[in-house]
Amino acid sequence: MGRNPEADARARVARRQQLIEDAFHIFAEKTIDKLSMNEVADACGVGIATLYRHFSTKNALVLAVSTWAWEQTIRRSVRTQGSGKSAAEDYEYFLDSFLTLYRDHRDVLRFNQFFNVYVQSEEIAPEQMSPYMTVIGALAERFHGVYERGRRDGTLRTDVPERELFSTSLHLMLAAVTRYAVGLVYQGGGDPEQELLTLKRMLLCMYTAKA
Repeated sequence: MGRNPEADARARVARRQQLIEDAFHIFAEKTIDKLSMNEVADACGVGIATLYRHFSTKNALVLAVSTWAWEQTIRRSVRTQGSGKSAAEDYEYFLDSFLTLYRDHRDVLRFNQFFNVYVQSEEIAPEQMSPYMTVIGALAERFHGVYERGRRDGTLRTDVPERELFSTSLHLMLAAVTRYAVGLVYQGGGDPEQELLTLKRMLLCMYTAKA
């Protein structure tokens, strides 16, 4: 019997996806910039030719992994709507998503730290980052609905520009939970959970409207 092109195409897609998921687990445990493609191939249980057949460069592999990881994370954990009672409550739900990441998905946060270091060291061109930035942009679009609702119900500080509110909230929460997840914060006596909750309360105090 001859080859089945459709079955072959499905097999290639499945193989590529499996390589992305296997590489994610490897990158979440080891510094990305110190791993060679040969080491990644060995850890994935494939030959180097197979890895290069699906990803022509290490940058292509790392960016594919980061895009997939954040697509999954946003779908699973980072949300912009909760009870739906007010914009302020949905904003709190958004902040709580980062606490969920810290509690349940520290592998994503470790990967994110190693990814940021890799992107800076490799000086990856903006056009290569486009798929990853599209995923992050989708989160900003979802946050837009919360901000617009805040205009209507008056429970958010919409005198603060939307981009500033989103960017500050995202980067402060993500930076804090990431640093705790990878052990970059001294934990000699403090409770990380309580410290992260304090940051959340500070943002709520700053950006939700006073009654």
